[in-house]
Amino acid sequence: MAPNEQTVPLVFASPHSGRTYPSQFVAASNLDRITLRRSEDAFIDEVFAAAPEFGAPLLRAHFPRAYVDVNREPYELDAEMFSDQLPDHVTTKSPRIAAGLGTIARVVTNGDEIYHKPLRFAEVRRRIEACHLPYHLELRNLIDATRERFSGCLLIDCHSMPSVGGPKSPKPGTQVDAVLGDAYGSACVHTITELAERTLIELGFSVIQNKPYAGGYTTRHYGRPEEGIHVLQIEINRALYMDENRVQRGPGLPVLVCRMNRLIKALTAIDAAILAPPLADGLKAAE
Repeated sequence: MAPNEQTVPLVFASPHSGRTYPSQFVAASNLDRITLRRSEDAFIDEVFAAAPEFGAPLLRAHFPRAYVDVNREPYELDAEMFSDQLPDHVTTKSPRIAAGLGTIARVVTNGDEIYHKPLRFAEVRRRIEACHLPYHLELRNLIDATRERFSGCLLIDCHSMPSVGGPKSPKPGTQVDAVLGDAYGSACVHTITELAERTLIELGFSVIQNKPYAGGYTTRHYGRPEEGIHVLQIEINRALYMDENRVQRGPGLPVLVCRMNRLIKALTAIDAAILAPPLADGLKAAE
């Protein structure tokens, strides 16, 4: 989704809200479609759909996270899932792989195994080449074009988190509404993270930073404030807007959309100079 003209140095992305399930994938799974869908950041693309109205593009993945997870390295795979040997360039050990959540997930959110038999690497390579690589090519192009035009870019990576087992809020017996991840300050200048947190609190959300979601592959791979590229990941509690068991929109969705529009407005109103790399600032001063 793109504005008629990009007028702000921001890009929004929704990597996990895709809900187009290939029939071959569903047939190869142990699980029914609803169980598979519980791994989605369902409807988050709708929550941030107004971004183009504020002059910022919104990149959405249409394929589901359970099929290919673009918030992982291109080849972050569990060797135990395959019937053949993996090439040397594949990463086979990481905390995400150990949890069953590599580029090709072994389990869904509740821990159920997705597949009833081992996979072949050729099939997984086709998925990655058809989904992961084009998604990141488009994301890279959006980031580079934004930085070239505005001397800096802020990427907002939009996610949701399960309401059960998530981080606790200071209020006893309740979960946090939102988690902001900037890789502990290495992916985004603190000014922006503080603006987002302050805006969300003013909107009535309980907010924490970086724990337990400091940012995935996208945040850490693209976040280079010294080069004028900033990434802030936002995780929103699903109980605010959806029925998690049935994977259906809830009555809170329109309210959440209105509140997120105010966050989008606050972020798109930032001074582009905040995003410029130090070298660019120095050159401007010299001029």
